[in-house]
This record gives sequence, C-alpha cells and structure tokens, in this order.
Amino acid sequence: MMKQILYRSYTWGLKIAAKVIPMPKPTLFSGVGAVDELCEAIAELGYQQVLFVTDQGLVDVGLAQQVISSANQYGLRLALYSDVQPDPTYEHVERGLSQYRAQSCQAILALGGGSSMDCAKVIAARVTNSWSIKRLAGLFRVWRAPAPLFVIPTTAGTGSEVTIAAVVSEPSSHQKTPLIDPKLVPLMAAIDPSLMTGLPPKITAETGIDALTHAIEAYVSINASPETKAYSVAAVKLIFKHLPLVVEQGDNLNSRLKMSMASYYAGLAFTKASLGYVHAFSHNLGAKYGIAHGLGNALALLPVLRLSLPSIQPQLAELWEAISDQSELSKDDKANRFLHQLEQLMEQVGLEKTSPLVQETDFDALVTSILQEAHWNYPVPQFMNEMECRSILKQLQPAH
Repeated sequence: MMKQILYRSYTWGLKIAAKVIPMPKPTLFSGVGAVDELCEAIAELGYQQVLFVTDQGLVDVGLAQQVISSANQYGLRLALYSDVQPDPTYEHVERGLSQYRAQSCQAILALGGGSSMDCAKVIAARVTNSWSIKRLAGLFRVWRAPAPLFVIPTTAGTGSEVTIAAVVSEPSSHQKTPLIDPKLVPLMAAIDPSLMTGLPPKITAETGIDALTHAIEAYVSINASPETKAYSVAAVKLIFKHLPLVVEQGDNLNSRLKMSMASYYAGLAFTKASLGYVHAFSHNLGAKYGIAHGLGNALALLPVLRLSLPSIQPQLAELWEAISDQSELSKDDKANRFLHQLEQLMEQVGLEKTSPLVQETDFDALVTSILQEAHWNYPVPQFMNEMECRSILKQLQPAH
C-alpha cells in the first residue's frame, strides 16, 4: 500500500508538471509538398549546413534523395547520416554527433519513423550538453536547449514529431533509456502523405496501432484532461476509419494524411496525459525479444484493457460513442462493444494476437521490469499485481 501511495504521488506530480511547464508544439506543414515548405523554412531561418539523420532503407528506396533534392533547391547542404537502426543505441547517437561536429553542422533534419526521430533528438541534445546519454536520461535533465531540430515522419504512429520524449537503448543490454524534456520537441515538422505510400501493409498496421494505443492509454489515464481527451477522441475516430483503408490501399493519400494527423493528435494527448501498462509490456517485449514496438502494443492492448475494465468502463463507453451512433446502450454494453470493435480492427489489419518468441522461463524477469516501468512512470487507472501481469504474458503465448 505504501508503494502505491508513492506511485500515485509521483504521477500526480507529473500531472501538475504538465499543467505548469509549457509544452511546445512544432510548427506543422502538412499535405503533399510539405517537405518543400519545411526545407524553405529551414533556409529562411539561416541554416545552411544540416545533419540529415535517416536509415539506409529510406536511402535505398529513394526517399532520402527526394528530401536532399528538395533541400538543395533552397541552398541547404545536407550531410547524410544513414546509420540509424531500429531501436537505436548510444553508439548510433555518438556516431551522428561526431559527424555533426566534423561537418560543422548548424541544425539537424530527421527523416523516418520513431527510431530516426528519437536518434536525432538525442544527437541534438548531445550537441549542446556535455553530459553522457545516461546522465541526460530521465525527467527534465536536458539543461541546455538542443541543436535546432526539424523532422519528417515517414510512418503514422510514434508521434515523435510532437512528443517531449526520445528513447535509445544501452548497447550491451539493449535496455531502453528514455529522455523526457520539453526541449526535445522539434521546432518544425513536415507531414507529407506522398512519402508514406510505399510503406508495407504490416508496418502500416503496426504503426497505426501504436498511435491508437497512445490515444487510448492517454484517454484512460488518471492524468487525462479535457484537452488531452479531445486529442485522443480525434485520433481514435480517424484511426478506426482510415487505418483499414491505408492497409488495403497504400497509395490512398487522403487516408495516409488522416492517419498522420491521428498520430500527431495522439502524440499531443500522451505528452500530457502519459501512457500505461500496454507500453510497459511493449517496451520490455521489444528489449527482450526484438518485437517491433507497434506489434508489442497490439499484443498487449486488448489483454490490458480487459483486465482494467472495472476501472475504465466509463472511458471506453465514451470512446465507443465517438466511433458509433448507438447511444441507447448501457455503459457496460458500450465498453464491451468498443473492445469487440477494437479486436475486429486488429483482425482486419492482420495483426497477430500471440508471439512464439514469448517464453515462460522469462516471465519472472519480465514481470519485474514491466511493473517497475509502469508504476514509476505511468498514471495507470488501476494497479496490476504480479499474478495479473504473468497472466497477460501467458495470453501472449500461442496455444500449444
């Protein structure tokens, strides 16, 4: 009981901090041609030599070259750093930092999903702060404003273009290291749906469920506010409508843009209201087994919501009302229908319910790390005990 009081005190402190500490929002360019607008704006700010952070896959498919060509039109010189890997480590950050300094860069432009944007955020923080990544990790420890940062997301899911967080991994243990500070929010972002049309259906689905998880966990958080709830509802409505469309029709520019805006809204919601157990499961499954973050969220989302149902029934009923016009049902029926609709959505976009990677021999360590992450970081609506956590892990294993 004493521990739970401590956890609640900490998360209430986070709620107060979210109210008093200004949370910046990036200047946003959206729609086809947004990359050109962003590059023009960077040039207008007087930056000429820019570190361009991305991954080799985006170089290979030609997206990086499109951005370089756009930048060149406005006199920007991009120094390409394409070594970013999924779940970037300290080493990726330090190599990018070395290139930034060696090529006398003045700003950073990131192209990619959460990995590229998070890596770029931490590089930007390291440019101006002499502390190691470990010392910068945690809450509000980026003392000096990072190097100017601009981002171009190529997936609709992480919301990293608007959030105050960046996650990189310790290279040997692959333990996730979050940096959380309002100074990490990029100055500007370009959401261009034409860059996302080649995204494979599986990655489209996984990143879409990542955004949906952000919106739902922010909505049921005890730190939710009318502002964050409005952003969450907007994201949930857009995702239920447009995620099946972009999975089936990858070149649907309108739905790609709508999904990008949903990711942006969900990012605004969880920046202030925070997350919950689903992300604790996903982070630890990713660290242990290399399970992609969006898939980890998809695996844990329904089991966690069902376990938490007694505490979040009114909120789930409200989310059902947002996606349906059936208002005559009881709150209990609405909440259960929302969970059923969510299950149908994940089946429709082809996401698995279990993973053969999850091993019972790892449960003790996983339970400890999941509960530790959640209880010390997230304003969860109800506390989960070790037995409940273990039962959810059991649900993630395929039936034998």
